[in-house]
Amino acid sequence: MAGGIGSRFWPLSRASMPKQFLDILGAGKTLLQQTVDRFLNVCPKENIFIVSNQEYGDIIKEQLPDFADIQIMLEPMRKNTAPCIAYANFRIKQVNPDAIIIVAPSDHLILDEREFIRIIKQGLNFAGSTNALLTLGIKPSRPETGYGYIQGIKGIVDNNVPDLMKVKTFTEKPDYEMAKVFLRSGDFYWNAGIFMWSLKAIEQSFNLHLAELASLFNDIELGLAPNREAENIHSVYSESRSISIDYGIMEKADNVFVLTADFGWSDLGAWSSLYDHLDRDNNGNAIIGDTVMSYDSEGCIINATNGKLVVVQGLKDYIVVDTGEVLLICKKSEEQSIKQIVNDVKVQTGEEFI
Repeated sequence: MAGGIGSRFWPLSRASMPKQFLDILGAGKTLLQQTVDRFLNVCPKENIFIVSNQEYGDIIKEQLPDFADIQIMLEPMRKNTAPCIAYANFRIKQVNPDAIIIVAPSDHLILDEREFIRIIKQGLNFAGSTNALLTLGIKPSRPETGYGYIQGIKGIVDNNVPDLMKVKTFTEKPDYEMAKVFLRSGDFYWNAGIFMWSLKAIEQSFNLHLAELASLFNDIELGLAPNREAENIHSVYSESRSISIDYGIMEKADNVFVLTADFGWSDLGAWSSLYDHLDRDNNGNAIIGDTVMSYDSEGCIINATNGKLVVVQGLKDYIVVDTGEVLLICKKSEEQSIKQIVNDVKVQTGEEFI
C-alpha cells in the first residue's frame, strides 16, 4: 500500500511527493524501494503489487522501472484501506485464485530484516493452511499513544508457532494512562498494519462483513476489458464508502489471529519516531544533511538536504526542517500540531506549500 500523503512529515513529505517516495532515512533508497527489496526475500518480483493513488503513477514507475503495468494499481480517489485491499484482491485473483497474500504499508521501518522475514514465513505457512486472518503485533517497548493495540488470548494455537494467539480486542490510539496499563498487562501489542491471509479467506470476510464493497467488485469484469478498467474502478470507488480494513473486517471477524514479534519496527508516523531510529551526535542531535552546523543544541532532529547552510544555536528538543521552500521549526513535544499547521497553511496559501 503506497497511497498515503504522510502529512505528519510535512514539509519534507508533500502531497506531490509523500514520504514513501523519499529517502527519508538517508539510506540511498526510498521507503518504497526498501519495502520492495525486503519482500524480494519472500516472493519473486512479479508477485509484488503496488496499490497507490493515480497521481503517483509516474513516480512509482520511475522508482520501480522493472515493474509491469499490471503490478501497479492506481486508485482514482482515497477511500482508506478496505477498498485498496479489495482492489488488490481482485487483481491478484486474475493471476492466482489460490494465492496467499501479505498486505504491508510501503513506508515502515524494519531494523532486523532477517527476523522480519522469519516471522513473515511463519505467518504465511499458518495463513496458507487455515482459514484465518492473521495480523502482526509488535511487542511494545513504551506506553505509545500513537499506535493502535491488539490484545491476544494466551494459549497454544499452533505448536510450531509459539508466538501466535487468537485476537481478543482491537483498541485504537489510547491515552497515555491507558497505554501504561496496556504495557504493564503484557497482553497488548502494537498493531503494525501488516496482514497475511489466503485470498479465499479474505474474500469470504469481505462478503460477510463488507458485502456492499465486495459486490461492487463482483459486478465488474476487470482485466477482461482492460480498456475499461480505469472507468470501472472509478465507478467502484465513487460508490464505495471510505473505511479501514481494521474497522470493516478485522474488528468484526471471529477468525483473527495475531503473530507477535520484535524486529525493530516503526511506522515512521512522525518526526519523533524517525528521530528514535537515526544516529545522533554527542548532544543527542539527529542531523540529516551535510550543510548543518549546530551549537549548544541538544535533542533536536534537523533535516536540511537542499544544499542551504543551516545554523542552529541554543535549541533543545526541536524539529527543524528546511526544504528550500518551507522552513519548519517546531518543539518535538508539540509535533502533533503539525497536522493542524498543514491545514492552516492550506487555508492561508492554498495548495502551493502542501
